[in-house]
Amino acid sequence: MAGNGSTPVLGIIGGSGVYDIEGLTNTRWERIESPFGEPSDALLCGELNGQQMVFLPRHGRGHKIPPSDINFRANIDALKRAGATDVISVSAVGSLREHLRPGMFVIVDQFIDRTFARTKSFFGTGLVAHVSMAHPVCHRLGDHLEAAARDAGIEVARGGTYLVMEGPQFSSLAESELYRSWNCDVIGMTNMPEAKLAREAELCYATVAMVTDFDCWHPNHDDVTVDAIVKVLLSNADNARSLVKKVAPRLHGDAGAAACSCRCALEHALITPPEARDPEVVRHLDAVAGRLLNPR
Repeated sequence: MAGNGSTPVLGIIGGSGVYDIEGLTNTRWERIESPFGEPSDALLCGELNGQQMVFLPRHGRGHKIPPSDINFRANIDALKRAGATDVISVSAVGSLREHLRPGMFVIVDQFIDRTFARTKSFFGTGLVAHVSMAHPVCHRLGDHLEAAARDAGIEVARGGTYLVMEGPQFSSLAESELYRSWNCDVIGMTNMPEAKLAREAELCYATVAMVTDFDCWHPNHDDVTVDAIVKVLLSNADNARSLVKKVAPRLHGDAGAAACSCRCALEHALITPPEARDPEVVRHLDAVAGRLLNPR
């Protein structure tokens, strides 16, 4: 499977429940080798009404990998090698706002990265680059997701700030209140450095944050039962599948996708001049930055 400027390939990062989509055809699991190590799992490739799609289980099938141990670089690199042009990240979050109730979806537009134990860039010694993260998600992809969610009858909020914590423990009450004071809206453990790496790989990227419960700031937080959370998780998985089915044809028919600014994020980001670049680093970046490093 390979994407190009005129043929979008939709990548989905999320839990295994997202992939059991009625109408997904020509499916196969494909293991992609990455110079950045092992991705979380093989990729499920298929087609949905003519739209090429690639699914990646973020935690591996069976949810075996905790957030801090996810090889985010290998995951994004593998998606790029598989031809993905547009990536939708689907992830469970806790709510930091009363109006963002369990079962709602939030199409995030900003992040605050509080992770500290993860490798956050494809670039480094031998080839330095600095990309802009002022607007960390693709607005065009967000538009498609909002329209698809409303078409599917999903209660959705457009816009919000996602606080990404290291985990695996949840927040203390003091931390939860601090994040609320920063005007954060949802909290989770998985979308950083994923969003940063997607930008470096010149992929259009958007997050659908699925609210499972309120974070511990909420006065009724301790009354939430496991059964109640599982019920929300199952409902969210159903809605996530419906969302993917609705968004796929919108992406397939998007004639302006090739001109999206996300796809040239590295245009002025490479700082190290060609004669000073480490050849081994350049080889590792053949998929991520091949457009500039190995122009045809």
